[in-house]
Amino acid sequence: MSTNKKRRTMRTVFSAVVIGFAVISFWRGIWGLMDLYLFPNNYELSLWVSVLMGVVILYFTKHLIDELI
Repeated sequence: MSTNKKRRTMRTVFSAVVIGFAVISFWRGIWGLMDLYLFPNNYELSLWVSVLMGVVILYFTKHLIDELI
């Protein structure tokens, strides 16, 4: 394996790990904030509103997702 190919492979793996860590950290932070502020005294309502928000966001970003696929 050439040196350039090894570097490119290592850079790709490193980028994937960093991006994965960033995505997981963002998701964890949003999850924690929603637990604190979105109906903190009513767990079931908080879950249903979260699901509804997710569906609405996916519906309105459908054209963006279609362009990526």
